[in-house]
Amino acid sequence: MAVPAGEVILTGDRPTGPLHLGHYAGSLRSRLALQAANSMTLLVADLQALTDNAGRQLDVPQNVLEVVADYLAIGIDPSRTVIALQSAIPELAELTIHYLNLVTVARLERNPTVREEIELRGFRRDIPAGFLAYPVSQAADITAFRATLVPVGSDQLPMIEQANEIARRLAHIAGAPVLPECRALLSGTPRLPGVDGRKASKSLGNAIALGARPEEIRRAVQAMYTDPDHLRVSDPGKVEGNVVFAYLDAFDPDRQEVGELKARYRRGGLGDSALKHRLDGVLQALIEPIRGRREEAIADPAGLMEIIRDGTERSREVAAGVLADVRAVFRLPTLKRNPERRG
Repeated sequence: MAVPAGEVILTGDRPTGPLHLGHYAGSLRSRLALQAANSMTLLVADLQALTDNAGRQLDVPQNVLEVVADYLAIGIDPSRTVIALQSAIPELAELTIHYLNLVTVARLERNPTVREEIELRGFRRDIPAGFLAYPVSQAADITAFRATLVPVGSDQLPMIEQANEIARRLAHIAGAPVLPECRALLSGTPRLPGVDGRKASKSLGNAIALGARPEEIRRAVQAMYTDPDHLRVSDPGKVEGNVVFAYLDAFDPDRQEVGELKARYRRGGLGDSALKHRLDGVLQALIEPIRGRREEAIADPAGLMEIIRDGTERSREVAAGVLADVRAVFRLPTLKRNPERRG
């Protein structure tokens, strides 16, 4: 999907740990292209990360720094892209409260993404209220920045529609548009698998971190799932489902050579070790400069905090304007604190 210049873009990540090549292929690379000609905010969703770190909530603050270091390492420029911390923008929480009055429980339960997660987690009727209201919280995140474009996976499309329903409901009450509706920007990159063929995940230990050391990269490549029936070099092999080819498709800059390797592998005559040797070289060249910039960034936590503080303050100014507009729809008064009042 071509993106015209001048869009207001909101995206971000939950700080559950350092980012990995799956994040890079799926979203980080596209953000580099988007930041050049658009207004973009990266929201570090630390409040949402608390739900994913049960028993490890105290890890989240360090994870925030890890994620921001990854942003800088891959080329995100804080002078172009705002990096903000979700928990330090109280306007998001107030917007969520207002929006909850515009959404029914039945509508939230019909959200297919929420419904699938309820079944996956076995909540039945013991659904945490915060979990059920997550789409409303996400709508607050989107609308607080007047976002017009939100990069998401296809599973998040119901969240985009929920945000737009809320924007339309506000417009109906106000008699005129209050907030812009947003569009989803779907990635054209297939989801990158983990080294074992499952979904890439830090918790599963099957992902290659953006700051991986050379020996870590090499071990991961050697462990990659290929074709279990490709027992000899002369045997024809399957490209589909082959993790090595998935990574070559994602990161090897020589598209023609990758196409020729696929043809050779399919007809037989190309061994897994040769493929893995090529991939190791590709990933070492990709990660080495990222790792160097990341080490420099993480060694300066005060500098990272200053970037987060600056971006969050700028974000609060925008979110405060949106909150004022939403409060006006409900005709809620804005009271200024009396400086002479004590206590």
